[in-house]
Order: sequence, then structure tokens, then C-alpha cells
Amino acid sequence: MPIQLHPHRNTEALDQALAQWVAERLESAIATRGTATLVVSGGKTPLGFFRHLRERQLDWQRVHVTLADERWVPPTHPDSNERLVREHLLVGHASAATLVALMSDAGTPNEGARRASEALRPLCAPFDVVILGMGEDGHTASLFPDSPQIEAGLHDATGDACLATENTRKPPRWRISLTAPRLLESRAIAVHVTGSAKWSLLGEALAGDTLEQLPIRFALNQERVPCHVFWCR
Repeated sequence: MPIQLHPHRNTEALDQALAQWVAERLESAIATRGTATLVVSGGKTPLGFFRHLRERQLDWQRVHVTLADERWVPPTHPDSNERLVREHLLVGHASAATLVALMSDAGTPNEGARRASEALRPLCAPFDVVILGMGEDGHTASLFPDSPQIEAGLHDATGDACLATENTRKPPRWRISLTAPRLLESRAIAVHVTGSAKWSLLGEALAGDTLEQLPIRFALNQERVPCHVFWCR
């Protein structure tokens, strides 16, 4: 299934276009099935996208939002993706949406991943829309090339939606991530990237097939789910 590229002249145009693209798919899901599920990623890149999406006049009370990954920190911590989503997406009209958080009061990351998998179980597969970012090392969600758990995250056969992963280069060390197989249980995937360096990395990812080297390849180099790349310099 070929990648569909959506290039834009600047980040503002990109954020508006991605918000429109996502809103259309959520509206369609609500009209067809009565509910919609959206998976988002953290970091600085999606902040403008969140701002535009939250202004859409959706039936937000029928939308469930969850995260592709979470850092093993309290929801009040500055590094928390949950905090980011609550402060930048689930405000105004969008505050009516239901957030399915990945963090809990579990004592360990492994137990936290198990509880996160249970929390996601009521969200019937497939997700309607998954938004992924990409790091400069080719990671996406919290599936890092040098993580001891990378093979489990990419090829997990247990059926659990989440696993605990380690980022060996940057704190906080422990994360909870949706697995690649669970992320691929979706109706559409968008990879949201900016800058010439990541454009070059996307080209490298498309040219090879070793998932462990550049984990973003699991989304780009597959034929199960339509994958759209939203990009600007």
C-alpha cells in the first residue's frame, strides 16, 4: 500500500490540514458507528495540531482519546504526555472527550503496562485514527532502536496492547508504549514530522526493511493500514 504524502509550506498550514484530516475521520466514525477513537503522540510537534483540532465542532462526547506512549511519571509531571494532552487538546469543546490514560498507580512499569492494556481493552479494535511522531533516531511511540524491549514491542505475540520499554539515552528511563501490532489495528495512520533532517530520515526508513534499526518502518513499510505522511520544512 503506497504512502500518501501531504507536504505543506509551513507548520501552520500543516497543523490545520492534519486537524481537518483527523476531524473528517472522527466525524465519519461517529456517523457510522456512534463513537470514535483517536491515538495521539506527545512532544512539541503536535501542539499546533492539538490547538486546531480542539476547535473543531465535533461531537466530542463520543470521542475516546488515548496515547501511543507515556513516560513513567505522574500525570502532573512536566514530562507527562497525559498532562500535555489535557492542557493542549482536551480543552474547550474537546473537554467532553474521554481520555483513556496509560498511567496508573501501579508500582512498577511492567504492572503499569498490564493495567494500561486492560484500560484499552474496552476500546474495540481497530482505532479510527493513529497519529505517530518520529524521533531523530527513527523511534516512534516509545519503541526505541536500542531498547532491550524493541523486539517485543515490534513483534509482540502476547496480545497485550502495551508493554514497558526503556529509553537508555534520555530520562525518564521507563515508558509505557502501545505495541506495533496494536497500533496497526487502526483504520488510518498519520506520521507527523517537520524539518529537512526528518525528511531525509523518512527516505532512509522507506529504503530499508530492518524494523529494529528504524522502528518507524513498522508503520511506513506495511500493507495493512493506509499510512499518510504529513510533513513540512
